[in-house]
Amino acid sequence: MTRSAVVINPSKVLDLDARRRELRDALAAAGWPEPLWLETTPEDPGSGMAEDAAAAGVEVVLVCGGDGTVRAVAGVLAGSDVAVALIPSGTGNLLAGNLGIPHGVAEAVAVAVGGARRRIDVGVVEGAGAFTVMAGMGFDAAMVGETPDEAKRRFGWAAYVASGLRNLTRRRMAVRIRLDGGRYLHRRASSVLVANVGRLQGGIRLLPDAEPDDGCLDVAVLSPSHLSDWVRLAGGVLVWRGGDARGLETFRARAVEVRAAHDEPRELDGDVIVPDRRLAARVRPGALIVCVPQV
Repeated sequence: MTRSAVVINPSKVLDLDARRRELRDALAAAGWPEPLWLETTPEDPGSGMAEDAAAAGVEVVLVCGGDGTVRAVAGVLAGSDVAVALIPSGTGNLLAGNLGIPHGVAEAVAVAVGGARRRIDVGVVEGAGAFTVMAGMGFDAAMVGETPDEAKRRFGWAAYVASGLRNLTRRRMAVRIRLDGGRYLHRRASSVLVANVGRLQGGIRLLPDAEPDDGCLDVAVLSPSHLSDWVRLAGGVLVWRGGDARGLETFRARAVEVRAAHDEPRELDGDVIVPDRRLAARVRPGALIVCVPQV
């Protein structure tokens, strides 16, 4: 029988006892034994729990939380033979959405039990750790940092709209971008995203060619300077599906370095990290095993 652990973020679940019963019943119905239960804490968003699960010899870790919880667990389990199963419970759940994981608990557990196993890439930002969705500098990080947790709990991804609108007129950054150790590209950008997947909140396909198992990171440089530019960019992304949109340049590389003239806000998978004038990321191809729906 498959040995499993559940890493659960209590802050992302309205009724913890009810969620435990749902998970326990779904696993029992599949013939799996009682899982090892591990709760995250404000001090440890999941890394220590993933270490405990791996030390206990489990084969599958079910992550019941948002992208931040997934990121913490993935940073530990990348490179191992332990599979990660996503039980979407947070605000964005972008990795789950990009991999086609259903939102219902029973349906997500069914993927863990009877789905396929897919090796996906993991990004690593120097000095900050792993990410499975994307790292960002500039507008996106400022937007994330200014969105209250309570608003995210109440309104989901729509909570980012207000802070996003406030930051539309934020000054553009003077940045230098280097891909795979090549020559620096000089840009003035509102935001630079280094992504492992292509779909954002609301199903918006910013990087239509990005795949989580292609061994590369996709880079989006957003450069609108006025509100009208943002409107055109949004229309371009929605109509022309990303790469052809005005105000958006896209690149692909295994290693990406972004240098700004000043310290700028930064984020990993929706978690704000320490502002800095540098963001250096590299890809670990096929480092993480994830449970996905059967094709």
